Amino acid sequence: MRGRSAPPPLLRHLALCGALALVASCGWAGAEGGDGGSVPGAPTGVTAAAGSATSVHVMWNTTARAAAYEVYRGATKVQEVPGSKHMVDVTRLRPSTLYVFSVRARDADGRLGPPSRTVRARTPTAVADDRSAPTRPAALKGRAAGSRAVQLSWSASADDRGVVSYDIHQGATKIHGVGGGRTATVLTGLRPGREYAFTVRARDAAGNVSPASPAVRLTTPGTDDGHATAPTAPTGFRATSRREDGAYHVGLSWVPPRVDGEVTEYEIHLDGRPATSLVYGGSAPRDRATYSFYVGRKAGVTHRVRVRAMLPDGTWGGFSAERSVTTGAGR
Repeated sequence: MRGRSAPPPLLRHLALCGALALVASCGWAGAEGGDGGSVPGAPTGVTAAAGSATSVHVMWNTTARAAAYEVYRGATKVQEVPGSKHMVDVTRLRPSTLYVFSVRARDADGRLGPPSRTVRARTPTAVADDRSAPTRPAALKGRAAGSRAVQLSWSASADDRGVVSYDIHQGATKIHGVGGGRTATVLTGLRPGREYAFTVRARDAAGNVSPASPAVRLTTPGTDDGHATAPTAPTGFRATSRREDGAYHVGLSWVPPRVDGEVTEYEIHLDGRPATSLVYGGSAPRDRATYSFYVGRKAGVTHRVRVRAMLPDGTWGGFSAERSVTTGAGR
């Protein structure tokens, strides 16, 4: 957290917020297809590729109304990820084994949609005493493919036992994976008018990972200007002041932006500067989010506040409208 320069520092209340979000996520709506509307559809575009001798990388497309995804190996649920994620590495598998995977979407009421089509992947043979990582992928190049996708290509890495897969990272986060025989891919689900930085790492059957390639920076065409009118901005933003135990707190509430996937992180700006971040550990609110933080003991101080969301693609959305709030004024 980054606080203001003047004491006392801003205090975060994430433990309470995370606990409330977790409690809200624990309800179960009953049987699939109940009275709360239609359940999520079956995820499409499911793929599976070996990442090493003991792991498989599974990916799928966004599904409407999905608050979470469940990944199955055969009939066994092996992974669960929030609706903002569309990939997972299934680990602790056996070498030289054929596996079958499928994915199901679950909505905010806990109802499961139908399973996706099944996909198959075979793990390669394990190599004993292999501690040598592949060489760094070179010559990473890219270009925008419309306003929401980019194409990447790179030179193949070398390894004494063979490259099994390539991991594609956006910043420090792995967002994609392809088989070791491929040296190009298309990344989708991006936002217009945004700059992205990508790197690639090679992986062998033993799970040894190469150093990252030099980064390639790409800007998608189009406009997403980051103002309150942008569709990625929180709406209905409100700010109030309250007094508790001799100190003043600012209470905020807003409607999360309507984007594909789940928004679990927000950045709150106070008087034109980042003040604190709010990260939900359980299911994030979808209808209205709230947050409260300490601003001092002096009445009659006016603050300007606004909030923005970290979008599922890893970029910041637009800012909400800015509100002014005065301690001791109640509004």
